[in-house]
Amino acid sequence: MVGMMLRLVTAAGLAVDAFVHWNLAAQFDPLVGSGPVQVSEGQLFRLEALLALVAALLVLLVRRRWTVLVAFVVALAGVAAVLLYRYVDIGAVGPLPDMFDPTWYPQKTLSLVAEVVASVAAGTLLLRVRPQRGTPPAGASRTSAPPPPGLSRQ
Repeated sequence: MVGMMLRLVTAAGLAVDAFVHWNLAAQFDPLVGSGPVQVSEGQLFRLEALLALVAALLVLLVRRRWTVLVAFVVALAGVAAVLLYRYVDIGAVGPLPDMFDPTWYPQKTLSLVAEVVASVAAGTLLLRVRPQRGTPPAGASRTSAPPPPGLSRQ
């Protein structure tokens, strides 16, 4: 039950992140990098939206540890990117534009909160300890149960 709730929270955070990035992308299209291959910030926003949406769907539909890891990485990368470009002006890097944006506005804040929530939920899912098959539950030992009839302990 807790695992499903964490998956839902992770997916919801990623869905909000995807929605915000998709809706903001068009206004960032004019910001492009330099060189023979130019990437706009709007294109990067659309890529983030797509990755967040795919990660949200994966974490909901494919119940495997690797899907949670993908969701965690996508969400945490979003957190890192927004904080990096909020506080550090690294300038244009190759085909990537200068994405320094020292202002906070509602969509940016919403996206950051959603990414943090998704990161925490996915990280919690990754850290949950589950007994492996064939291992006894906590507090029990393999020798605590009596042997089946006809078998002796050695």
